[in-house]
Amino acid sequence: MTSKPFDLAGRVAIVTGGNGGIGLGMARGLAEAGAAIAVVGRDEAKSRAAVAELERHGARAICLTADVGDKAAVAAMIDGTLRALGRIDILVNNAGINIRKPPQALDLDDWDRVLRTNLTSAFLCSQAVYPALKQSGGGKIINIGSMMSIFGASFAPAYAASKGGIVQFTRSCAVAWAADNIQVNAVLPGWIDTELTARARAEIDGLHDKVLARTPAARWGATADFAGIAVFLASPASDFVTGAAIPVDGGFSVMG
Repeated sequence: MTSKPFDLAGRVAIVTGGNGGIGLGMARGLAEAGAAIAVVGRDEAKSRAAVAELERHGARAICLTADVGDKAAVAAMIDGTLRALGRIDILVNNAGINIRKPPQALDLDDWDRVLRTNLTSAFLCSQAVYPALKQSGGGKIINIGSMMSIFGASFAPAYAASKGGIVQFTRSCAVAWAADNIQVNAVLPGWIDTELTARARAEIDGLHDKVLARTPAARWGATADFAGIAVFLASPASDFVTGAAIPVDGGFSVMG
């Protein structure tokens, strides 16, 4: 380990879905530790606002618009990052959506859309970034799972399937790429105060109170809670950590 295990100076990170929520919380942490950031999203205006915020705090950042469920778009994303920032050291697979319906009401288009956005995108981005990470002498991939990687939910069959898949995909990549000095880990957010969960609270009666009652920390998570775990998993501090699935949930997953 280096003398500065959490230093990301000179490193370049791609953060998909990095223009808001957990993705932006991670991007802020990585930038503060010294990394240059490629913010990737489908909403260009939102991505530009995120880049402007990072730049105001002294970071080097660029905006890339891409559908990360599309192989050609992902290849262009990798190429654009390399041309603008010169290298890639870190990939955060954070892009995700949810469609809340019970299994019997979920149609095939809903299923395909969620799996494509949440799981296929992680496969495409990881596969596409692998040559650049290997060329850099190693790297870090951080995949965003969920509490639904662990628990079932009647209202989220496609989402839960995609996030369970993220954990197993993470483990497969960790084993496959360990010899290339590429560490691959997953973060499992609990109930975090984001635009996505704001809709959940509006749609699911009593969700807010149930989350507070089960969470030992007695609060919803904040996007800022993901800055530290992002820096740890992206930095030399985690060089002997791979294939892990780490809850960031205020104790929700260990509560009986």
